[in-house]
Amino acid sequence: MKEIRTEDAVGHVLCHDITQIIKDKKKGVVFSKGHIVKEEDIPVLLSVGKEHLFVWEKQPGILHENEAAEILYKICAGSNMHGSDIKEGKIELIADCDGLLKIRRDALLAVNSLGEMMIASRHGDFAIHKGDKIAGTRVIPLVIEQSKMDRAVEAAGPEPIFSVLPFHPRKVAVVTTGSEIQKGLIKDTFTPVLQGKLAEYSCEMIGQTKPGDDRTQITQDILTFARNGADMILCSGGMSVDPDDRTPGAIKDTGADIVTYGAPVLPGAMLLLAYLDMEDRKIPVVGLPGCVMYAKRTNFDLVLPRLLADDRITAAEIAGYGEGGLCLNCPVCTFPNCGFGK
Repeated sequence: MKEIRTEDAVGHVLCHDITQIIKDKKKGVVFSKGHIVKEEDIPVLLSVGKEHLFVWEKQPGILHENEAAEILYKICAGSNMHGSDIKEGKIELIADCDGLLKIRRDALLAVNSLGEMMIASRHGDFAIHKGDKIAGTRVIPLVIEQSKMDRAVEAAGPEPIFSVLPFHPRKVAVVTTGSEIQKGLIKDTFTPVLQGKLAEYSCEMIGQTKPGDDRTQITQDILTFARNGADMILCSGGMSVDPDDRTPGAIKDTGADIVTYGAPVLPGAMLLLAYLDMEDRKIPVVGLPGCVMYAKRTNFDLVLPRLLADDRITAAEIAGYGEGGLCLNCPVCTFPNCGFGK
């Protein structure tokens, strides 16, 4: 740093906080370390007795924290987001639409492992809303070597670390199994729960059938809905391993590609996820266990946002839900601001 006259400081970067004290009214920082001095700041600085300032002396190969923050932003920001103003070397990423947050976790770890810089984000593969904060970035020191930031760019790779996949409202069909529902012996309390969850994402329920426990009819209903324009098909009930639970076999009989039958998540271990090829469309078919009807949150809440963002789910990713897959059934549910699914 170097000492210069305050009147000559416009455009320079302060190396320390400037405190203003007004008796019985104010005592606090009026300009923070890292602030870039503007013309209108000069009278204020002189009024607090600062006729000289210590400012950062620009050197080749050395970047100010604000310049470094711009580089971090560029390697982080993908589609459907924007950056905040730089403040004290920090930039935040803000979502431009409702969607699913995707994170290149290997790249995030690589950059954070370099030291002297940081990127902190919310969890990936969860729903976010327009205006939500996605991540915050900054370098730790006031200045940093250009070579260090070059290594960050290299570690991050050619693609942005973060992206937001927009949600696509779906036409959803429901196949409600169980002879007790078909015959009207008990009330269907499952479908209203599904309608509530789908409404969170502005999805339209285009139809419902009640084929009972007829495996052939369940299969036919799924295929009919697929041919008639359904974008996603939910099969409620009949998902256990009991001999009279026919839903898993019926879904398999459609020819759909079964990703998983079972998941390391409680509640919701008996979930089935499949994709049905229908001409140029891949239609998710989901077999929902009974717990979705009464539990506050299940693994259906983990996979639904991904399905609505066209984020193809793999068996390995389902297996990865094991750590964090235990819902604690808190008296006051704060999902997704909790550990479930993380």
